[in-house]
Amino acid sequence: MAVLTIPDKQQTIGEAEKIAAYLSQIGITYEQWESSMPLADSATPAEILAAYAPQLDALKQKGGYITADVIDITPQMANLEAMLDKFRDEHWHDEDEVRFILSGQGVFHIHPKTGPVIAVTVEAGDLLLVPTGTHHWFDLCADRQIRAIRLFQDPAGWTPIYTQSGIEQKYKSPRTVTTPTAVGSALYRFFTYALCRFG
Repeated sequence: MAVLTIPDKQQTIGEAEKIAAYLSQIGITYEQWESSMPLADSATPAEILAAYAPQLDALKQKGGYITADVIDITPQMANLEAMLDKFRDEHWHDEDEVRFILSGQGVFHIHPKTGPVIAVTVEAGDLLLVPTGTHHWFDLCADRQIRAIRLFQDPAGWTPIYTQSGIEQKYKSPRTVTTPTAVGSALYRFFTYALCRFG
């Protein structure tokens, strides 16, 4: 289950209903899904998409999504750091970013137009829908792996558009920043690291 942290308030939310309620106030959808059939760790993308077909079909109809695929990121992936660097700086997309996590963990940092920056640590069973134009950034956790279903209205619209704000520098994880810029940022990095490892 996901964990939501609000660093500037030194607050953590760990209950699914409360996470969904908080995120809905800033236009973000959070749900938990279960597959319609048992899935082995070695399940193929086709088997995975079939197992979640009822939820995917409903979401496609509701959001106008055309395609779905399965992305599998591992520490052994070639050019992993270069790929992740594209998403570690604050950016937005011309279409929704929809991710359902099958395994592994990652952290979405959301910068709403009103309200504080938040971080949502997602893991298996979590669906996160970040609407078009939402400022955010993303990174993996310490295990450096994640498997997820992605949905697209138009894959071309998923190209990141950078804000150049630099705000993400306040919230870098301990492995990329060693000197805290503020007490709140240091606490945030501690919470995020702990949640990635033990959440």
